[in-house]
Amino acid sequence: MPSEQTACVFCAIAAGSAPAQVILQDPHTLCILDINPFSQGHCLVIPRRHVPWWHELSAPETASLFEIARQGANLLMEAFQPEMVTMYARGRRIPHTHIFLVPTRQGEVLDGFFNALERFQEAPTHLAGLGQPQALAEAAQRLLAAQKTR
Repeated sequence: MPSEQTACVFCAIAAGSAPAQVILQDPHTLCILDINPFSQGHCLVIPRRHVPWWHELSAPETASLFEIARQGANLLMEAFQPEMVTMYARGRRIPHTHIFLVPTRQGEVLDGFFNALERFQEAPTHLAGLGQPQALAEAAQRLLAAQKTR
């Protein structure tokens, strides 16, 4: 039975055993074209090491991942001249951290998705309460307490 890593398409790409259009790379990270793009130039930024969630990366891997994402976004802006490059971190469907870099223009499908998400964020009363000063103070307190236990 293959291990999770040997069955992972992103690990195969990082190992050079599966094809990909590599746009940028460094010792920790690859930026590749997505084979199921949301728009022309849609890239994925992936760590070479198999890590399901981005917050489980080492500090050097995290720095590399976001630096390659920044460089990739700048290339997308130059090559395709979108209004913006949408960045979206994933890892659920393919359990290997990956960041979507999607050249986006107003009115496109992904722009509509994020607009709908923002409207959802602003609408429900249970979420609106999370923005109240007392709720924000409580969240900050919990995060600062978690930081002290590290």
